[in-house]
Amino acid sequence: MTIHVGSTGSGCLHVFDMDGTLLRGTATIELARQLGQLDTGHRIETLWSEGRITDTEFWRTLLEICQNASESDFDAAFHNATWMEEIAETFADIRSRGETVIVISQSPAFFVRRLQLWGAHETYGSAVEPGVPLSDTATLMPEAKVTITRAALAARNLGEDDCVVYGDSSSDVELFKSFSRTVGINPSPSLRALAATRYQGTNIREAYLMGRLLFGSADRNQAIQKENRR
Repeated sequence: MTIHVGSTGSGCLHVFDMDGTLLRGTATIELARQLGQLDTGHRIETLWSEGRITDTEFWRTLLEICQNASESDFDAAFHNATWMEEIAETFADIRSRGETVIVISQSPAFFVRRLQLWGAHETYGSAVEPGVPLSDTATLMPEAKVTITRAALAARNLGEDDCVVYGDSSSDVELFKSFSRTVGINPSPSLRALAATRYQGTNIREAYLMGRLLFGSADRNQAIQKENRR
């Protein structure tokens, strides 16, 4: 796991997944598209989702795709990607309130950390870097998302009720099980059942505003979760 730290806020912690939540797709596909190897990107995504290759095999192929790429290529893949609308504006609003925004993703750290350009205080991603030996434990696992979030809260003297989590799919299940204030962004069925509230659409600011509404009483949040699971 790779950690990138910027300036921090206080008061509340907003935790975002990236692929499928902020990014309307995956970092792997965006990198492969930019580097002219889109078919290879789709192939390894399919093989991995079907359990036909390991995480290490997946990352090794991605690094092969990226082996001749420059930082400018990576920047282009990032900026040309299909993102949700108003990410920078949302992060700016969080910062303006003295609150903290972090992004935790299973995607490569070198792609995720570029979200600091748009205002994320901290970014966390799988320890996959071009030119760096690949570890068998490179993947940031779902359980690690919970550990990172709790550590971020503790570092700011915040409790679990001071946190709202935004995610879309299976890698966010452990987070949604561990925290009560959760927003499913175009969620998969498994996450939909766990989310305190759900957002369908393409504007992350709208989802964020739904998240802010969850900062009510504990009883209110529990009632929302109970109703949403029916």
